[in-house]
Amino acid sequence: MSESFIKFEQHLDITHTDMSVVEHLATICDLSRSRLKQAMQKGAVWITQSTQTRRIRRASKQLTPGDTLHLYYDEKVLSEIPPRPRLIADEEAYSIWYKPYGLRSQGSKWGDHCTINRWVEQNFNPQRPAFIVHRLDRAATGLIIIAHSRQAAAAFSKAFSDRLINKHYQVVVHGRFPDQADPIKLDSPINGKIAVTYAQCLIYDEGLDRSLLRIKIETGRKHQIRMHLSEYGFPVLGDRLYGNANDHCDLQLTAYELAFECPLSGEMKHYLLDEDHCPKISV
Repeated sequence: MSESFIKFEQHLDITHTDMSVVEHLATICDLSRSRLKQAMQKGAVWITQSTQTRRIRRASKQLTPGDTLHLYYDEKVLSEIPPRPRLIADEEAYSIWYKPYGLRSQGSKWGDHCTINRWVEQNFNPQRPAFIVHRLDRAATGLIIIAHSRQAAAAFSKAFSDRLINKHYQVVVHGRFPDQADPIKLDSPINGKIAVTYAQCLIYDEGLDRSLLRIKIETGRKHQIRMHLSEYGFPVLGDRLYGNANDHCDLQLTAYELAFECPLSGEMKHYLLDEDHCPKISV
């Protein structure tokens, strides 16, 4: 029997300011004030002021007539416990992390407490802001950069946009991938946009009929690696969306290497994930 979760959304135009945010929200739903505060902390409450809409987390936030409060309450989302990422390097203006399976790179209107940047904001010491500058799928694992100021975020976002950051992945796929000296270029468009992936076989296991690949991407379309490999006839192990629905393991796709000239300092940087956190053919 499937578990039932409460899910709803409510919107409230503010006409008076003699009540707090939580008190206002309590007039449009049956949730306790403690649950409303928890929902706010987890990113499920938004405010529209003039033409701008953003998350609101403080119950003491001053409201103005004409504001609109939005509550997006999904008990299933809010009950999730974020997996713990691992710090690889603290570079002060930015940091490098290992993102585990299940941790998100992007929140939704229903909450953001299971995103890596929110986890870092709340748990990194010393505490500092955290901004996402590139993404990994929820099911993917590996190295990810978190910026700690808007200036750093803008610099890294531009570096990614200009393709100045080299990203390499390791992926386990079903089947015997062609073994050749030069990487195979996969470039079918994704959602009408240019997408370029280079794939090279590292190891083939005949007994399991699986290949370990090294992947480099020139573009960062959503699910790009998974879609390109599936279209080429080599679905990623554990990919139940584009591959084998009967795979009984997590997605075997890991961002294991980052190399770039730091857009802030000009220093050459190179980060490599240890083998224990890379995909295994025999998983």
